[in-house]
Amino acid sequence: MVKAVVGANWGDEGKGKITDMLGKEADIIVRFQGGANAGHTIVNDYGKFALHTLPSGVFYDHTTSIIGNGVALDIPKIFAEVQEVVNQGVPRPKLLVSDRAQIVMSYHKAFDAYEEERLGGKSFGSTKSGIAPFYSDKYAKIGFQVSELFDDELLREKVVRVAEQKNVILEHLYHKPLINPDDLYKELIEYRDMVAPFVCDVSLYLHNAIKEGKEILLEGQLGSLKDPDHGIYPMVTSSSTLAAYGAIGAGIPPYEIKQIITVCKAYSSAVGAGAFVSEIFGEEADELRRRGGDGGEYGATTGRPRRMGWFDCVASKYGCRMQGTTDVAFTVLDVLGYLKEIPVCVGYEIDGEVTTEFPVTHLLEKAKPVLKTLPGWECDIRGIKNYDELPENCKNYIEFIEKEIGYPITMISNGPGRDDIIYRNK
Repeated sequence: MVKAVVGANWGDEGKGKITDMLGKEADIIVRFQGGANAGHTIVNDYGKFALHTLPSGVFYDHTTSIIGNGVALDIPKIFAEVQEVVNQGVPRPKLLVSDRAQIVMSYHKAFDAYEEERLGGKSFGSTKSGIAPFYSDKYAKIGFQVSELFDDELLREKVVRVAEQKNVILEHLYHKPLINPDDLYKELIEYRDMVAPFVCDVSLYLHNAIKEGKEILLEGQLGSLKDPDHGIYPMVTSSSTLAAYGAIGAGIPPYEIKQIITVCKAYSSAVGAGAFVSEIFGEEADELRRRGGDGGEYGATTGRPRRMGWFDCVASKYGCRMQGTTDVAFTVLDVLGYLKEIPVCVGYEIDGEVTTEFPVTHLLEKAKPVLKTLPGWECDIRGIKNYDELPENCKNYIEFIEKEIGYPITMISNGPGRDDIIYRNK
């Protein structure tokens, strides 16, 4: 059976923890899109980890971790990450890399930084991991696919062609040093030597695994609102963050995805630029940021302080709908225990009218939150394993949000650890 774990919002919803938890029952865990530009923070028996490309199920010795064809593959970064987890006592992961994945090159990162510099105040808040230039090249058909590393004649011809095109932009737009094709060739050969033992026809491997009845988890990066088609364009990422893309990014038929677990935070947070209607500021935001996540709300990749806000029913309902949600995993609920009252965004006021449907970006920029305040539970709920043992106001908060978004909340995370989870049968 194939299950997908994806985000409902701007990313940072706690997908890593949910994947790590579900990994216990999985045989194979597949990262199907995105690159090393966002991380998953995971706390388990081995310690605390910030993963960037490795799937969040690498901590079990019975799982195979797969980098799907939809991923922006940063080869030095992924192998540094493997070494990092091994150094912390994790058994060496069984890793497979799709022969159709494409490679993040050093010039992609350089171009990312140059473009942010050129845009100045109008920049997209990129993590400078090379993601937008990488996907631009993939769709412009000048990217390097893993399989091409093993065709020397093709590589020697292609590095010249790619350098020629890039150098025009480097010289005339960015006024930066030019690319030498020989250096590019050397870089690719280094990558080939690193990745060669792990290369696999992943689509065929998964086809056979499905036939054998294996349990497969697809892990997405970021969330619905960062999708290039359905998100807050242009303040989005460059690959589809939706579960539907899991079929493409892993190379399996769409009808094989039987369960879509969409992760929602019990409040909102976002990294990077873009409209964020329920955002809060000042001391109120600082307090939530300090208490949030495990060790505070800071980006797992960038360390940037996350922007904070109250739970947004409008954005989350839309995010769950776009994912095709079968189950909602509701995370970091324990964080809200300090609040006497908890505001929730239940609508957007745009030009004097209230809507509960998520709008396109230019209208989103004008939206003001319509807030409803619910009573808090003012106690620590960590350690509770049974839904019925939660405080009444806590259950009311969950059930209110469930009704507003219209999707069943079947898992509730009330702490950072693997076992801090409450299953709720709907």
